[in-house]
Amino acid sequence: MAIEKGTLYLCATPVGNLGDMTKRVRDTLESVDIIAAEDTRNTLKLLNHFNIQNRLTSYHEHNKYDKADLLIKDLLEGKDIALVTDAGTPAISDPGEVLVKKCIDEGIRVTSLPGPTAFVTALTLSGLSTRRFIFEGFLPSDKKERTAILEELADETRTIILYEAPHRLKETLQLLLDTLGNRKTALCRELTKVHEEILRFDLKSAAAYCEDTDPKGEFVLVIEGKDPSLLMEEERKKWEDISPSEHMKIYLSSGMDKKSAMKQVAKDRGVSKRDIYNLLVREDENEE
Repeated sequence: MAIEKGTLYLCATPVGNLGDMTKRVRDTLESVDIIAAEDTRNTLKLLNHFNIQNRLTSYHEHNKYDKADLLIKDLLEGKDIALVTDAGTPAISDPGEVLVKKCIDEGIRVTSLPGPTAFVTALTLSGLSTRRFIFEGFLPSDKKERTAILEELADETRTIILYEAPHRLKETLQLLLDTLGNRKTALCRELTKVHEEILRFDLKSAAAYCEDTDPKGEFVLVIEGKDPSLLMEEERKKWEDISPSEHMKIYLSSGMDKKSAMKQVAKDRGVSKRDIYNLLVREDENEE
């Protein structure tokens, strides 16, 4: 008789306030065969607070591949495993992402027990647009990779959310200011705790504040997206150095028909097709 595979439970734990622990997560942590934790010392404190006694094993950034294979073996043998991170939802900027992928590849059931997530909490408190946003997690430590990502974000119109450690906060804020320009931002720390702090600045003021105060604790940075109208204006300016006829040739040479090319040129330059037609006629007349 085939052994029924176990289930991986992604258990969200409080980001600060222990009152945010759900009953469903508590019950699951009590009932599973193994709890895989990013830091067993932190998780043990959490379990002791709720009088939960269960088997703990470590699963973190430095053992995420080898340990994932061992946990997969347990799951294939029918054991249920709860995955927890130090705070918040597992697999978000977290090695749990690796284990989830391996479970899916092995046909092992994965389910998520929702709860606190730091970046969503920060976004809702920021006062910035919540309609469209992009979550980048921690910026890479590699300078070249970090620069490439920041350059991509320079034209991002959605609200941007980052995580940052205190020892890199000053450098990151200055890089954001240099790359994105002076945008509105919210620096969020100690979320859900007694000393929760949401500092609403622009990036220039935020960088100056951190130089003067040297703030402690991990931060969630929420940054205003680029003004779409400014982005459109910058796109239009790219075409100012060439004539409408030269602009048309770019699209015609790519195989676009004249009508479609004229429509695209008009869009690029922020004018009507009639305006482009008149400009082209005027250029032809001047050449004659």
